[in-house]
Amino acid sequence: MKPIRTRTARAIAVAIVAGSLALTGCSSNDGGGKGKSDAKSQKDAAEQQDPVAYGDAAASTGPAQEVPGAKPGGFINVYMQSDLTHMDPGQIYVSDAGQFANLIHRGLTNFQEDEQGNLTVVGDVATDSGQTTDGGKTWTYKLKDGVKDEDGNPITSADVRHTIERLYSKVIFDGPTYIQSWLSGNDYRKALPDGPYKGKHLPDTVLETPDDKTVVFKFSQPRPDLPQALAMAGYAIVPAKQDTKEKYDKAPAALGPYKIAEYKPGKSMKLVKNTQWDPKTDSVRHQYVDGYNFTSTVSQPSQTKRLISDQGEAKNAIQFTDSVDPAQMADVVTDPQTKKRTIQGYQPYVWQLTFNLDRVKDKKVRDAITYAIPSQSMVQADGGRYGGEIAGGLLAPTLPGFDPTYDPFGKLKKPNGDIEKAKELLKEAGVKEGTKLTYAYSNTPRGQAQQVILKDALEKIGFDVQSKEIDRASFYEQVGKLNNPYDLYMTGWGQDWPSPSTVITPVYDGELVADGASNYSHIDDKQVNELIQKALKQEPEEAAKTWEQAHHRIVEEINPAAPVYYSKQIQLFGSNVGGAKYSTESSYIDINDLYLKQP
Repeated sequence: MKPIRTRTARAIAVAIVAGSLALTGCSSNDGGGKGKSDAKSQKDAAEQQDPVAYGDAAASTGPAQEVPGAKPGGFINVYMQSDLTHMDPGQIYVSDAGQFANLIHRGLTNFQEDEQGNLTVVGDVATDSGQTTDGGKTWTYKLKDGVKDEDGNPITSADVRHTIERLYSKVIFDGPTYIQSWLSGNDYRKALPDGPYKGKHLPDTVLETPDDKTVVFKFSQPRPDLPQALAMAGYAIVPAKQDTKEKYDKAPAALGPYKIAEYKPGKSMKLVKNTQWDPKTDSVRHQYVDGYNFTSTVSQPSQTKRLISDQGEAKNAIQFTDSVDPAQMADVVTDPQTKKRTIQGYQPYVWQLTFNLDRVKDKKVRDAITYAIPSQSMVQADGGRYGGEIAGGLLAPTLPGFDPTYDPFGKLKKPNGDIEKAKELLKEAGVKEGTKLTYAYSNTPRGQAQQVILKDALEKIGFDVQSKEIDRASFYEQVGKLNNPYDLYMTGWGQDWPSPSTVITPVYDGELVADGASNYSHIDDKQVNELIQKALKQEPEEAAKTWEQAHHRIVEEINPAAPVYYSKQIQLFGSNVGGAKYSTESSYIDINDLYLKQP
C-alpha cells in the first residue's frame, strides 16, 4: 500500500491528471556488495516518489520487455511461514496474496515497473489505462483480443461486470471496497445484496457493458485514481463461468502466466505454466520459469538459514514476503557475498498499536500506552535499522507531504518510551493497578518477540496483560471482526496507491466501521469523517492540506492507533535466481522478472 522531496510544478500537474503521486524509486540488486553497509533511509524513501504515468495502448501492448540474460526453464522454490491469506481476487487485501496474484491473476490495469522503479499504469486485460473525457467521472475500457482463462474461455465485458458485481455479495468479506463504494456509496452492498448470483445487475447508469469488448464506469464525482485502484489485486478478473463462490478462494482459475497444479492447504502449492496465457497480450509479466514450488511451513529463521547457506534447493529459492530473520541480520549484512543476494527498499507500511475503541474508551489511557511503548525495541525486534525507523505519525515516509519532524508523542526524543509520563496519565484517568488488557498478536517470530516487549512495558505501568496468539493467516480476519474480544493489536498499513486517501479513508473513516473492514480501531469521529469527504472532492494540492489536518486530529485528538515504526524490507534469494530486484510497487522482490541462471 512520502516526501521528503518538494513536489515540483510538473509533479503537481501530473498529479491533477493522474490523481496522485506514486512510490516509484527502486533498489537495484547490488545488495550493497560495493561496500555500502547502510540500510535504507528516509532519503531513499523520498527518492521513491515520482509522478505515476498513465500508459496508452502502445505501453500496454505485450510482450513485456525482456530481462537481460534471462533463460527459460526450471522451478523456483518459494519459502513462506504460513499459507496465503486468500487466493480469490475479491478477498485479496494482504501483501502475501497480492504478491501471489501477479502470477495467476490479471485485472483491467496493472503497474508496469522499469529498472529504475518508475511506475506506469498500463492496460492489462484492457487495451490501455482507461479513457475519460469528463475529468474522471466516466471511464471507458476496451478489452484486448486473445485474453483467455486457463480453460481457453475468452474474457469479455460480462466477466468484468461479474467481477465487480460479485464484490457486492456476502461471498466477499475481505478485500478493497474503493470501487464498490465509488459506484454505489458506503452502503454499497444494499445496491446488489446477492451480487450477480440471482440474475440481477447494477444499472447501466453505474456500470455499462454495451458490447463484449467495452466496459464503462460511471461515478457521481471525479475518480481520477480509478486506473490505479483497478490495478489492485482485489479487482482482478473472476470469469463468470469459473466462479464457484466461496470455493473459489481455494481453487481460482488463472488468467496470468501460471496456474495452480496442486494445492495442499497449509503445506504446499505447485504452480505450472498456463498454456492459455499469451505474452503478446501482457506488457508486464514473463513466463521464464516452468513454475513455482511453494512451501508454507518454513519459518523465518529457517528461511534465512537456508538462504545464507545457499546449498541444494536453496540456490533456486526466494523469500516471498518474509524478511531476513532479525536474529541473523548481522550474518547477512556483514558478509559481502551473502549481502549481494539481498534486495532492500523502504516500504509504504506503518506499524501501529491499534486500540479497540469500543473497549479502550479513555483517551488518557490510550495516550499513556502510547507513551509507554518502547518503539526502538520494537524496531530492533524487526531487524533494527534494516527493518524500520521509529514513527511519529500514521503516514509513511513514502507518501507525498510526509513531515519527518512530526512527533507529537516525543518518540524520537525518547525512543524507549516515557514510563513516568504514562503512569502520570493513568493516575489522572483513575486506572487501578492490575487492570487487565487483552493483546492479540500474530504467531510470527516478529509478533512473538514484540509481544514480550509490549507486555513488559505495559506491565511496568501497572496493567495485567493477557496475550492472545492468533494464526498469521487469519490474523486480520480475526481483528477485523467488530465484536472481537481484544483491547489492543499490532496492525500494519500501507497505502494502496501513493495518496493519503488510501490510508486515512479505509482505516479511519467512521463510515467504514463494519465486519471485515479495515477500520480496525472502530474510530467514528464526525470531524474526521467530514475532512475525509472534503479532501476526496479536492484537487491533490488542496487535498494534501486537508489530509494533513485529518491526520493531526486522528493522532493528537483521538489516538485510535499509536504509531510505532515505519517499515523497511530486506529479503534473501538463492545464487541461481536471476532478475531479482526490489519492486517499489509490491515492496518485495519483483516477482515478474525472475528466472534461473542455470535451469
